[in-house]
Order: sequence, then structure tokens, then C-alpha cells
Amino acid sequence: MTAHTPAPGTFRSGPLALGDAALFTDLYQITMAASYWREAMNARATFSLFARHLPARRAFLVTAGLEDALEFLRALRFTPAALRYLASLDMFEPAFLEFLAGVRFTGDVRAVAEGTPVFADEPLVEVTGPIIEAQLVETAVLNCLHVQTVIASKAARCVLAASGRPIVDFGLRRTHGTDAGMKAARATYLAGATLSSNVLAGSTYGITPTGTMAHSFVSAFPEEIDAFRAFARAFPDRTVLLLDTYDTLAAAHKAVAVAGELAAAGHRLAGVRLDSGDLVALSREVRAVLDAGGCPDARIFASGGLDEEEIERCVEAGAPIDAFGVGTRMDVSADAPYLDMAYKLVRYDGRDVLKTSPGKVTWAGPKQVFRERDRGGRLTGDTLALADETGPPGAEALLAPVMHGGELLAPHPPLAAVRAHCLAQVAALPAAVRRLSDAGTFPVRYSDRLSSHQRALEDQLRSPAERR
Repeated sequence: MTAHTPAPGTFRSGPLALGDAALFTDLYQITMAASYWREAMNARATFSLFARHLPARRAFLVTAGLEDALEFLRALRFTPAALRYLASLDMFEPAFLEFLAGVRFTGDVRAVAEGTPVFADEPLVEVTGPIIEAQLVETAVLNCLHVQTVIASKAARCVLAASGRPIVDFGLRRTHGTDAGMKAARATYLAGATLSSNVLAGSTYGITPTGTMAHSFVSAFPEEIDAFRAFARAFPDRTVLLLDTYDTLAAAHKAVAVAGELAAAGHRLAGVRLDSGDLVALSREVRAVLDAGGCPDARIFASGGLDEEEIERCVEAGAPIDAFGVGTRMDVSADAPYLDMAYKLVRYDGRDVLKTSPGKVTWAGPKQVFRERDRGGRLTGDTLALADETGPPGAEALLAPVMHGGELLAPHPPLAAVRAHCLAQVAALPAAVRRLSDAGTFPVRYSDRLSSHQRALEDQLRSPAERR
């Protein structure tokens, strides 16, 4: 077995492999499957994955994680070890476990392309297949789509706040585990971040890795300038000096001195980094020191607890900051770390179904999202409709087939292409929707057919007394 051929039942996400991945699920998925099997219920079902609501201060989401979800579906199988474990729980009939041994995902998937802005109630993915298969994959599909969509949506806001200045992913050390660190690097790059500190993400996804130095490096030397000179000797064409270990402005003058030494040897100081304090004021003072010292081309890089609000503050104040390193708050989406995302049955055995519980009503039936633009290419509104509707003239149907019979219909698009798609799609949103605060609401209407169909099904579910 080569490193590139995972063992049966292994889900590979980038360089990380999850053995016995069929067990990466909630137990109730398997108990429901067992009951379906016992009742001989395995007709085709459609499940729709969507966000019920947008988090506070979010006007849109950026969908991400589809590639991982599809790879999970391709890998689905219960290994002998997985079946032995399930047998040890003393819950399942041996015949059901024998059935699970043959389970593969044989269904179809329609999905919105990664990097596309989406809104509440709009399906990101619809999974159709025998209900046991489609039910068993719920937890994993949600997990794949949820975390990357959360992070990509946060990263898109940081990119918007930077107004064209590069955003660098700096959050690996504080993500929630190794898998989350890889997904964060992918999702932030997808949403427009330029570089990442994550070296494994560079190797895996082709994201250019970047980094400077830590405060520990500076304090390891007897004098601050000794640290600067040592780093310049090691990386004479990539020297970026961290200024705030002690006194930021004093360090800026030392950086100018090192820049002169580099210039004498035919190199130049690439830049400096600020990691604390009032970034607006410090960046102005440091810029003045660098310019006066003959380093007008040295860039100022800012980091340290940044999010879209602080980035926007710096940009609007005209701070001479050339790039932002954004870490924890972006990679864990600190202000909105989860979505009210659901994977709900909308059709079984040719019968459309829905949920009517307060606050959790679902729209029945397989659906389509039709997106309209004006003549200039600006997005003007969406229509949520039944899947077999035509949609408004000229509208784009967002949900497209990506898997049939358990097989991909096309190779996954390159990550760079997904990133370009995302940047173009976010840029096409109305300016009011792209605002970070007090954002406008993107128009999403519900087709007449969908609305009347929904009302008819809700009426059928009411008791005779309620109907009167």
C-alpha cells in the first residue's frame, strides 16, 4: 500500500488520514440505519444541507469543504475492524452488520461550487441515494462543510477589510487540532488570503508559506541588533525584522542600521513586523524612521490579535501597513465559531417531506437556487425554488451535479481556481452586503411553486381541528 493509496475505509483529507472513517459519525445514524434495514426501508431519499440563519453581523457565507465531503463519500465502507467494534457494543443484529459490510455510497450529489457566497435556507449540498447510505453520511458531510464554511466566511471579511492589502494566515498554533489547522489554511486561502505560516499547507495545497521570527529569537541574543544581524546573515534577501520585543522605535533604528549593512553586501531589507501596541500610530512612526534611513521600499507587516474590525480601523486611518498577519480570530472565527447548519430529509420514496417544529421549519423537496445579475455583473438577488423549476430568465442555477452513482463527475477544481472564483463572486455582491457592519440584506425570494407546495404539505400535517 503506497502513501498515496489509503487503506480501504480510510478518508484522506490532504495529508491527514482517518482510518475506519465510517465510524466518524453519531451513533444515532447507525441506529436509524439499523431500524431502516429491519423495516426494509431503503428507497431513495434526498437530504438538503443548509444554514437556517446567518450569524450576527454576517451578511453572507462563503461555502467551502465540498472537496473533503465528496472524498468522504467515495471512501465510505465499514472495515472488518469497524464491524467488530460495532458488534462489541451488543446493539446490532449480526445480519445488519453483514449488510453494513457491503455498504458503499452509490448516490448522487448536487452542490454549490466552493467559494460561492450563499445565504440562509439555500442548500449548499443535496445528497440523494438509498436512505441508509444518505443517512449514514450526515455527520461527516456536515462536519466537512461546516468548519470550512465558517472559516472561509470569516476570512472573506478580513480580506474585504484589508482593501487589497495581503492577508496572511497566521493561526495554525491555535486552531483546534491538526485537521482544523489544515482546513483553516485551505479555507482562508480559498477566501482570498495570500500566504500561510503553515508549511504543511504549502506542501499539500501549494499555498506559499511565509514567516519571520519570534520574540524568543530576539531575546536569545545578548543584544537585539545581534539577533537582527544573525537573521540577516541567514536570509539576506528575505530579512523581515520583528520590532516590538523591547522598544519598537529603538528597534526600527537598529533595523535601519542592519539595512545599511545589507545594502553594502548587495542586498536590501525586505521589511519589519509590528506585533503589538497601537498599530496605526506605530506604523506611522516606524515608516518615518525607515524612510529617513533610506529604506523606502522596506514593507511594514502587522500582526497580533487582528480581526476584520482592527484591520478596517488601520486601513481607514491610512496606516502605512503593507500586509496583515491574521491568526487566532480568523482561524477559529472567534466571533461566530459555528453555524446553525442542518442536513435534513426533504424527500423519501417520491414523497416530499418537511419539519414544522418552531424555529426549525424546513423547506420540502429537492431545491435549486437561481441567482440573477444586472448587466454589469453585479449580483441582484436569489430565488429558492423546487429543483425542477426553470427559474427567472437568464438566472444561474447554483446547484450542479458533482457526483453520480458514487463517482465524481469531474476532477476537483484546483484550489487556485476556487480562490479566483471566490474573489470574483464576493466582489460581485452589492456594496452594502459587503460592509462589515450594518450590512445590507441580500434579496432571497421563495418561488411561488415552492411556497404553495410548502403550504399544502403543512396543511396536510395539521389535525382536522387545526384545519378548521
